[in-house]
Amino acid sequence: MQPPQSAIPDFYYALFAFYEPALTILGFIGALSDPVTTHNTQAPWPAHSPPPATLPKASIVTVIQLAHVCALMGVVNFFVLRAVRRYLASQVAVQEKIVRALMIPLLIGDVMHLYVTLWALGDEKWDFARWSPMLWTTVLLGLTLMIPRIMWHLGIWRYMDSRDSLRVREQEQEQEQSPPIMGEKDGDRTS
Repeated sequence: MQPPQSAIPDFYYALFAFYEPALTILGFIGALSDPVTTHNTQAPWPAHSPPPATLPKASIVTVIQLAHVCALMGVVNFFVLRAVRRYLASQVAVQEKIVRALMIPLLIGDVMHLYVTLWALGDEKWDFARWSPMLWTTVLLGLTLMIPRIMWHLGIWRYMDSRDSLRVREQEQEQEQSPPIMGEKDGDRTS
């Protein structure tokens, strides 16, 4: 095992510092440009009651505020993860603690977002044929963030200080104690 470079490797960094903010910002722009459609496509409407053509100001404000909060969370991800990788590059264990402090509430948010969405659909939650494209998008894109967040917490595809630090130290000690192979310079050894 190589010594770690970051507690948030490139795969997770790209996902949470770029993909997630892009999704949330695009969602905010969509809600800002057309709050009525954003509102009306969140869930299926009863056949005998079509969605409203206009919304009360309070509903428009609520839709835009909710979209803004989502965009804000995406932007927070970008700045926190960027700062962690940039300013704590030599302190992977500290990076991991800070990223974990960010990822725990986001994972709770992912789970609750899925739960609340399904709960709010009531009896129609399992009637997939009636789900709107927006509802499908919300659920599926949410899973593209929730599943990798669970993977990050489980230590999949990344260094975990609590799990891997002892193994890295043992390997470094072995490398220091083993004599160099003939014709090899100190920096030429690979493991």
